[in-house]
Amino acid sequence: MKEQVLIQFRADRALKQEVTEIYERLGMDLPTAFRMFMTKSKIVKGLPFEATLPENTITRTEAKNAFHEMRKQVADIPEMSLDEINAEILATRTERKG
Repeated sequence: MKEQVLIQFRADRALKQEVTEIYERLGMDLPTAFRMFMTKSKIVKGLPFEATLPENTITRTEAKNAFHEMRKQVADIPEMSLDEINAEILATRTERKG
């Protein structure tokens, strides 16, 4: 057996518990999952998943403002009755089949 070393690091308690439960549902313990992570990292010579920044990012304030703007845009749209909704669905289904 190869020489073993102890690896320690700190993590958020709730995060650790959540991922522990995930791995247990997969039939493994946390140390096994980390060994798999390290083995896959060795095989791919990097992170075993894609780690890139999104091309377009917005701030929380920009997202909140966009949400409020969308709400303003739809505020004047009258509500539809159930019959109107069903008629629209039927028309769309008929159009797709045609």
